[in-house]
Amino acid sequence: TPSHSGYAHMSQGEIMLNIIMLITDTFRFDNLQHRARRRVDTPHLNSFIDERAASVERMYTGSFPTIPQRTDLATARVGWPNYGWQPIDLSSENHIARLLGAQGYATQLLCDCPHLFKARFNEGFEAAYQSRGQEGDKPLLHLNHPIPTVMPMEKTRRIPVYRGHNLADVHRWMNRYPENEADTFPAKTGSLAIRWLEENYASGPFFLWVDFFDPHEPWDPPEYMAKKYDPDYTGAPMSHPNYGPSSEYSDDELRNLWAHYAAEAELVDRWLGRILEKIDDLRIWDESIVVVTTDHGMSLGEHGRTGKSNLHPDDRRFWPIYPEICRIPFLVAAPGIDSGVIDGFFMQPVDILPTLAEIAGASTTGLAEQIDGRSFARALQGGPAPSGCDYAVAGCRLGLPPTENGKSPVPPARATMPFLSTRKWGYAPIGADGARELYDLESDELAEHDVSKEHPDVVEEMHRMFVRHLKDHRAPQQLVELWDAVGAGEGSWAIDYS
Repeated sequence: TPSHSGYAHMSQGEIMLNIIMLITDTFRFDNLQHRARRRVDTPHLNSFIDERAASVERMYTGSFPTIPQRTDLATARVGWPNYGWQPIDLSSENHIARLLGAQGYATQLLCDCPHLFKARFNEGFEAAYQSRGQEGDKPLLHLNHPIPTVMPMEKTRRIPVYRGHNLADVHRWMNRYPENEADTFPAKTGSLAIRWLEENYASGPFFLWVDFFDPHEPWDPPEYMAKKYDPDYTGAPMSHPNYGPSSEYSDDELRNLWAHYAAEAELVDRWLGRILEKIDDLRIWDESIVVVTTDHGMSLGEHGRTGKSNLHPDDRRFWPIYPEICRIPFLVAAPGIDSGVIDGFFMQPVDILPTLAEIAGASTTGLAEQIDGRSFARALQGGPAPSGCDYAVAGCRLGLPPTENGKSPVPPARATMPFLSTRKWGYAPIGADGARELYDLESDELAEHDVSKEHPDVVEEMHRMFVRHLKDHRAPQQLVELWDAVGAGEGSWAIDYS
């Protein structure tokens, strides 16, 4: 029984668990040791799985990218068929922090993600704090100091541009390039979370959402950390992908791009580990749920591309949300949950809210709108999973112009396209070149070898499953009709910068 003063007014049966949700950005599922394809040192998360946390192997992102994914999580509603990147209150009346706050939780958001306050996530919390300066965020100009050229424009993302400089340049200038670890964003956000826990751990119950933007690019760990992964490289540091074809990089440059990503992921793991150590210091494991997850991954050479969506002026391909992007880690520790790997069911971000609420002893009846997510609390505790949790769909909102004369809509050129995953198959209703794609994920985990021509019956079955998923989640008829279209048209998709 928790003995802290914040629980004193509750009887034995009324105690609700704290919820500590640690979210990273762009953290690939195969960064973890048991899924590793390339070296990334993540010892703290690996130990977390070995000693305390269940690792749900079939967790997939839903709405894509950053803000749509977090909106799914915070509202428990599938958003991408109906809305894209916009403030959360325009998407739903639900909000996880508002729900928990109404039941007596202290609610706190700590983030360095530059998008959450703009999307009004903070308005659902009792208190919220953002560390400024990530990516294109400019809190305080210092134009007497010239903006350095960090990466050649032809090697990185072309938009947005500030005073003739790309994101990698602006990020390093704005943040004066932290050469020591203490000044990096993972260190600052991790230290802030540790301070918050020290100053609030006895107040329970509390809901703490800590949002690390890293390892989102630009990847600017202290250079000595990147050197560990690529010690012999002598060229310009590759700290930001081009959101286009990987063929623009030499083999050495592509390896160095990976090295900077890997170093940034290691830095995030280190500061997640220090938060977990503080939870240990405070002895609150028995009265807390602790979650580590992310929004999506990143292509770093897979499928001939680097980035997560196509922003390149010369790349005409569609970009399905292939497994290196849509498959994500989900680690959860709580009383009654055993550590280790769980591989028996599929989860998506909409399931997180009802799952945490049930484990915590909180209620979801106070939500304003009906939810799509289901609770996996019993499954995580060794019981049965909800029925029908044998597939996942990741998708991105498409803004389609009106069509005339009964013509079917066509997708915007170069758009981010959905991907459906089952245990056996991966399916893209519109693949890179516009045709349907099918992958045998049992033998081809990252979906690199299209087998659609060998299995036309499976393609049709997967397409029916995909259309049924759209209809089950309130997709407008225009969107349902889209997936039989050929070619590319006008429109837009939910990206962070236009």
